[in-house]
Amino acid sequence: MQKAVAIVAFIEAREEYRNEVEMALRRAVAATLSEAGCEQYALHLDPQEPNRFVMIERWHDRASVDDHASGPAFTELAAMLHGRSTLQVNFYEPIP
Repeated sequence: MQKAVAIVAFIEAREEYRNEVEMALRRAVAATLSEAGCEQYALHLDPQEPNRFVMIERWHDRASVDDHASGPAFTELAAMLHGRSTLQVNFYEPIP
């Protein structure tokens, strides 16, 4: 049985790269929403920390996540974020 996967990713932009990071994240959202297995890929901003973004994701299964991680949208985003931000990715499984 396939299990859905939820991901919460925290992206902390270095202040001098904040706008570049936001634009890269926005491009990634647009590209990722059309990927197979992507059910949600929503960008949020922490109102208390203007350089902290939160991506809330929901995927059909782990295989979809793996495809995303090796696909162009994520690899381009990861390359752009490198050195400009920190990234913490947390995986969760829904409780039936």
